[in-house]
Amino acid sequence: MTTPADGGIVALIVQFVPFIAIFVLFYFLLIRPQQKRAKEHAALIAAVKRGDTIVLSSGLIGKVTRVEDAEVNVEIAPSVNVRVVKAMIAEVRNRTAIAANDSKPAAKA
Repeated sequence: MTTPADGGIVALIVQFVPFIAIFVLFYFLLIRPQQKRAKEHAALIAAVKRGDTIVLSSGLIGKVTRVEDAEVNVEIAPSVNVRVVKAMIAEVRNRTAIAANDSKPAAKA
């Protein structure tokens, strides 16, 4: 005597629920934050303008002297300009900010 399959379609759904839950977890913990960072980086690159101080992914810090479609010219030392692909820009620093060691002492009253 043979017994019918227990649950049939319900058992099949119960087997796939853990896979669906893992995919949803990966989406919210890995995929979505990465997409958000990629959008922020694209906006950062699109907003680069002449005179900005930038940090490249290699760690070089320089000042933007010219902006083109896919590249920027960066002055890394006086009279030393290099062409850099925009995607290699890791950070744009505020050009009006004063460096910690460049601050002027307060005037005495």
